[in-house]
Amino acid sequence: MSTNLIIRGRGFKWGQRTYLMGILNVTPDSFSDGGDFNTTSAAVAQAQGMVAAGADIIDLGGQSTRPGAKEITLQEELDRVLSVLHLLRPEICVPISVDTTRASVAKASIEAGADMVNDISGGTFDSEMLPVVAKLGVPIVLMHIRGKPQTMQQQTDYQDLMGEIYSFLSRQITAATTAGIEQKKIIIDPGIGFAKNYEQNLEIFRRLPFLRSLNSPILVGASRKSFIGRILNQPDPKARVWGTAAACSAAIFNGADILRVHDVQQMRDVSLVADALCRQQG
Repeated sequence: MSTNLIIRGRGFKWGQRTYLMGILNVTPDSFSDGGDFNTTSAAVAQAQGMVAAGADIIDLGGQSTRPGAKEITLQEELDRVLSVLHLLRPEICVPISVDTTRASVAKASIEAGADMVNDISGGTFDSEMLPVVAKLGVPIVLMHIRGKPQTMQQQTDYQDLMGEIYSFLSRQITAATTAGIEQKKIIIDPGIGFAKNYEQNLEIFRRLPFLRSLNSPILVGASRKSFIGRILNQPDPKARVWGTAAACSAAIFNGADILRVHDVQQMRDVSLVADALCRQQG
């Protein structure tokens, strides 16, 4: 695996430490913080706070992808994302990722100052996504999913969970490089909670090292998710910070390179200690 990626002048040296991607949902209906940051001023303030707390990347999304989320129109997604991005880009210096499955949103966002694309479909929902990202020359996160957010929780019947995740990601890495995306600009995500049931989410954590041979940095997004709520018997996603901390520690110990999180300040402490314990320093 290439050990270095430069995004907006910042070096990401995989394996040396854990990087934090701060979640910025500018949606009225995300599972954890829907409606909290769907005004431009609130979104910019939240992003600035996450950067101050130690976020390495801000992940901006205008379409909720929680189970059963209603799909919005292209114009709605563009309006949500670009209205925040135009104000946010001059205010923060860290890379901005756009969380979208639509090539036209990716293109407009990169042109407005975003630096990378986070596609929960792994480039499968829009046939133009991989060619567009290749032309733009930016990094992409390819995530494993089955179905769409509206249907994915009915698609959890796997013969071999990790084998199928591995095969999907391997196929999409090949598709991405064939389209012209550099191998070193590809990040993979096993898709915690996306067409995965409770037991399957736990299995992904235990068997995360299985994905190492794909030779791409691994992103894990477990923050505040329902499997944590089930373990804690905690229906309020915002009250799952300690549970998220445990999941993040497990992810780091099993080889995660990036954690996608809501609670940046707390997970910064978690990652600093976990890195000191499990990574070879220097």
